[in-house]
Amino acid sequence: MHRVEQLVRHLAVQKGVAESIVPVGVGEEKKSPSQVGAEPAAGSLKDEETPWIPTKWNGWGFRDSVFVLGDDGQIKLTGDRYMFSGQTMPALRKWMEDNAGLNVDDKTPPQPSMEIPAAIRNEAFEAAVKGHYKRMSFDDDERAFHGHGHTCQEIWELRYGKFPRVPDMVLYPGSHEDVEVIVKAAHELDVVIIPYGGGTSVTQALLCPENEKRTIVSLDMKQMAAIKWINHRSMMACIEAGAVGVDLERRLGQYGFCLGHQPDSSEFSTLGGWIATRASGMKKSEYGNIEDIVIKIRMVTPSGTVERKCNAWRQSTGPDINNMIIGSEGMLGVVTEAVVRVRSLPEVRRYGSLVFPDFESGVAFMHEVAMKRCAPACIRLVDNMQFQFGQALKPAVKSWKHAISDKIKKWYVTKHKGFDVEKMCAATMVYEGSHDRVTEQEKEINAIAQKYGGLSGGEENGMRGFMLTFAIALLRDLGVDYCFMAESFETSVPWDSVLELCHAVKEKIRQAARARGVTGTPFVSSRISQTYDTSACVYVYFGFIWKGLENPIQVFSEIEDEARKEILRLGGSLSHHHGVGKLRRHFMPEIITPPGLAMLRGLKKSVDPKNIFANGNLVQVEDEKDK
Repeated sequence: MHRVEQLVRHLAVQKGVAESIVPVGVGEEKKSPSQVGAEPAAGSLKDEETPWIPTKWNGWGFRDSVFVLGDDGQIKLTGDRYMFSGQTMPALRKWMEDNAGLNVDDKTPPQPSMEIPAAIRNEAFEAAVKGHYKRMSFDDDERAFHGHGHTCQEIWELRYGKFPRVPDMVLYPGSHEDVEVIVKAAHELDVVIIPYGGGTSVTQALLCPENEKRTIVSLDMKQMAAIKWINHRSMMACIEAGAVGVDLERRLGQYGFCLGHQPDSSEFSTLGGWIATRASGMKKSEYGNIEDIVIKIRMVTPSGTVERKCNAWRQSTGPDINNMIIGSEGMLGVVTEAVVRVRSLPEVRRYGSLVFPDFESGVAFMHEVAMKRCAPACIRLVDNMQFQFGQALKPAVKSWKHAISDKIKKWYVTKHKGFDVEKMCAATMVYEGSHDRVTEQEKEINAIAQKYGGLSGGEENGMRGFMLTFAIALLRDLGVDYCFMAESFETSVPWDSVLELCHAVKEKIRQAARARGVTGTPFVSSRISQTYDTSACVYVYFGFIWKGLENPIQVFSEIEDEARKEILRLGGSLSHHHGVGKLRRHFMPEIITPPGLAMLRGLKKSVDPKNIFANGNLVQVEDEKDK
């Protein structure tokens, strides 16, 4: 990819963060001192202040944060962004060799560039939208950058293949009115629009349909990131759809508020993307999922702007318009802004961790926490494989006192308490709220843990476990460098099937890998990341060595499909929060009856009769085959 570095530098300076705060009114008339508004400020930001830029063109995250194999043969994380940055993990290489089959002699470097198809131009459209965007680009690298997400299949094509279709142009609107003009022109001139937020999709939702002959526009929303107003008394804010998670929290924090929505991708993903995918955050137990946070949505469709007028939380006015938009994955229109519920910044944030003798005990603990509705902001349980993985990621011990302390702790858990290192698992917690509330939560959680043989693992391990989330995708990039391909996916499943599903899906992946000639035992792990009264969100991680396979990515896709079929067989959902996209679209007839799918297609046709938002997500549209 021949101008990636220049493109990254361009992207890094194209937007200023909203810093200039001025009073604005409720609606369009009255002004109130209880509200503040934000407008984009002139100027630019350094890379570290623009977390919405995924700067690697063929992998995840920032260019300065990479897991590498050093000259000393040990693995370290470069850069200084994360808790693990700049540190060597002395146990990680051997652990990956023993448990993932990694062989550092099997280096598989990526291609230096990727062939990009020529753009299909529509001059009439370009003229019609002139003056209604911040930037229009036909740069090949920028087009390719906007034409993919981060599934294993997409990363494979970036490194070793090519995309048959990418956006023909990238537009950066600056206002809701810009978007209205752009969508109207696309409708009149038969141009396809694919909305783009942070590019973090893991469902192939951003891939362009291969047979699409019309001009495809990637509508990048990140120029629209303003906090338009905050209502202090009603605890609401109006925020444009391009606002990125961590940057949004920083800006809200300047006024004593937070949103509390923190998905794994929050360094890059946007409010609009969260709405489009029906997202969930790691702190769901305290702040809710995105559908619990959003009060009102504004979305531009080819038939006009859709929104409800009232900012009241609950309304009995027929089927909920918000819920027709949430999870629509860009097939109906483009979200431009939303009114959301905000919360006061927590007085206290504490981390905690627990270890259990086995996964079954840990699941029983999580179930009781859910039944008693006492979960802290974030509580997650990892199985033994992922627990061992976390231990292998620990950096080198810097003092002899720390080393002795670690040995004493290990002796206490494994010898005195009799925990088996091949069975034990761990839970990590994040507590947020008032000092008294957090203290009471800690007491209740620890009391429940004791019933199931749980022991405290300390605050440092809790923090490390939480922060590890941001490093997992970077580790996948390291694996791909050495013939190891991996992915994670999620589901929601009733409590009575949680254990069976975790065990059965792991075994299904192992069986499917053996049947397709995969050498060695695949890496398979699971965790419970969200809890509800009736069900839990379960993540599955898997990967294997592809060396010797004739078509590795086809084998990978088939194994992933087998795992998903097993999940559905056991009563799990198609997705808890990642969405459907095109990756799982073929499963939709298995989970929704024909009249239900007809309702989705009817909704699509009513607002987008020409299929302008033709990303192909969720359901097959009748005329897709003819395009």
